[in-house]
Amino acid sequence: MVRAYTRRDYIRKIPGSRIVQYDMGNLSAEFPISVSLAVKAPTQIQHNALEASRIASNRFMQRKAGRMGYHLKIRVYPHHIVRENPMATGAGADRVQDGMRKAFGKAVSSVAIVKKNQKILTIQTNKKNFLDAKEALRRAAMKFPVSCRVVVDKGEELVK
Repeated sequence: MVRAYTRRDYIRKIPGSRIVQYDMGNLSAEFPISVSLAVKAPTQIQHNALEASRIASNRFMQRKAGRMGYHLKIRVYPHHIVRENPMATGAGADRVQDGMRKAFGKAVSSVAIVKKNQKILTIQTNKKNFLDAKEALRRAAMKFPVSCRVVVDKGEELVK
């Protein structure tokens, strides 16, 4: 894995994170069941993918469990800033471009660096909406560039 490039005070023009909210649903209630989405391999997840997964899972849970029937939490933050060395194309590009000379690159995006088995999303809910929470996490996993698995953190004895 690469070393994190995070010192925002030294970096100019960082594109803002697209993630709107990190906590959704009923934030005050205590739910008996907690289900999480864990990655199977170390990877980098872009802020766009995190936001897309949040929208997909939140919309599904809102439709199935109602506004107050769950608590969805994003557990990673995109700290790492990704750089890109933009290559010129077209006629005369070879005279304009330096190629790989001075190829530090410009900031284009931010990503969350996640380790193997790290939990990305967590949904807390009750026994009635357990299968809906699993389906919401499955839909969220479709947005990530790595295979994921659903883990029951709390209340395993209630869903057997």
